[in-house]
Amino acid sequence: MKRIFAAAALALGLIGPAQAQAPAPDKAAIEQIVRDLIRREPEIVLEALDALEKRGEAQQREAAKQTLNERRRELENDPDMPVAGNPRGTVVIVEFFDYRCPYCRRMAEPIKELLAAEKDVKLVRRDWPILGPPSVIASRAALAARAQGDTRYEKFHDALMTARVQLDENSIFQIARESGLDIDRLRRDMESPRIAAILQKNDTLARALAFTGTPGFAIGDALVPGAVDLATLKNLVAAARVPAPK
Repeated sequence: MKRIFAAAALALGLIGPAQAQAPAPDKAAIEQIVRDLIRREPEIVLEALDALEKRGEAQQREAAKQTLNERRRELENDPDMPVAGNPRGTVVIVEFFDYRCPYCRRMAEPIKELLAAEKDVKLVRRDWPILGPPSVIASRAALAARAQGDTRYEKFHDALMTARVQLDENSIFQIARESGLDIDRLRRDMESPRIAAILQKNDTLARALAFTGTPGFAIGDALVPGAVDLATLKNLVAAARVPAPK
């Protein structure tokens, strides 16, 4: 209710920068005005709430862009993160993903096609397991697999992304076994504090970039929440190639 009163007061012009210079308003009088307003014109309250929400979203987007600019080097060149495509690519795509996310899985093929066609693109994979304990197991296992060689990691990553079974602990380790991984070593490496730190780092960055789900992409100066098609990916890459005006 306090939020509604504040929004309605904002709509009436009773709250604003000039308030600091004006005498303190009568709170009871304002509340009565707001109650009368709600009875007569409830739609104005909804409009005010919508305006407040849009203002908050705009501030969040601005903060996310600032994070992108300030932490770009960390986002794009972190040695702890798996990389695909051209490791020295001049255009960098940073993907936040969850192995159990159907939209991330849908993106796997378009991303593969993009990397095959665009030889100057570097893909930074940032595991962000937000869909429950099996997602965490999958991410820990994939990151641990890197210790057994890039080839086995890539095979395991692709197999997880294209698996036709529900990913749970049993199926994840079965896929790992089929990918040629040493399971005993994998289980030990999964418990490394380094892997926990990587996942925490990814979570912090994803939230600072205002992503609320997976997948989420940072491509040049663009923050892209959600799945997109191959044509959109190519357009974003082309835009990232254009140098920013000075």
